[in-house]
Amino acid sequence: MNELFGFIVRHSKWLVFAFFVTISCTLLFNDDPYRRHVFMTSAGRMAATVYKGANNVTSYFDLREINGDLNRRNAELQAEIVRMQETIDRLREQNFTDTLAIDSGVRHFDFIVAHVINNSISHPFNYLTINKGSSDGIKPELGVIDRNGVVGIVSTTGAHSARVISLLNPHFRLSCKIKRSDYFGSLVWDGANPSEALLEELPRHTVFEPGDTIVTSGYSAVFPSGLPVGVIIGADTDRNQNFFTLRVRLLADFTTLGNVQVVINNQAEEIRALSAGEENDSKKKPFGN
Repeated sequence: MNELFGFIVRHSKWLVFAFFVTISCTLLFNDDPYRRHVFMTSAGRMAATVYKGANNVTSYFDLREINGDLNRRNAELQAEIVRMQETIDRLREQNFTDTLAIDSGVRHFDFIVAHVINNSISHPFNYLTINKGSSDGIKPELGVIDRNGVVGIVSTTGAHSARVISLLNPHFRLSCKIKRSDYFGSLVWDGANPSEALLEELPRHTVFEPGDTIVTSGYSAVFPSGLPVGVIIGADTDRNQNFFTLRVRLLADFTTLGNVQVVINNQAEEIRALSAGEENDSKKKPFGN
């Protein structure tokens, strides 16, 4: 009680001033409809400004949740696109016959949304770290992409994080093809520019034009076919050689990596088992000997 009394004594001047201002405003606006209208209009504008500012602040703090939901939806759409592309490819292989025989009940690829928490682009061998690990279903040798293109491949995992070999790492070679002509080669970073890479081992008779899109070939158990990788800038070596190299501008911007998607191939084990069987068969003696 003593503290309350002391507070009133210390601020008595301001309290008296506020009291008389309130009485004055009441007398001023109650007896004059015009002034009351002006007051209510001004108060309404002020309240609207305050509400707008409060809404902007609330919306800003909701952006993380909204962004996460958009990325989950984007991953689902990416899976559907890959699935539809595989269906189209099977239709083409069958020349649009016996379409009822197509097995569309198996999801070949799934995508897990993750966030980049560490990244390097200026080292000779670059890596990045994502905030998802083995407890989230992440395993080594899973591909990583973002909304623009291929980012890298998972190398090691912890319980709640994983290390990814960046595409900006000469140890990572990616099988790619020219989308327009299907000629394929191996994409590798030459360590010069974080926005460019080289597509090597292309046949001498490869047909291309600057601006053609480079996509994943699908010749592995890591990435589905047709994922965007880059755009051809021009030839990097002379066509007189048996094989030549193209310089490619990467679509993924490694300087601003944020949300990424980890690619899970549900048939990877089967593909690797078949590949291992083929390698074992190649070591056996030929039939008839």
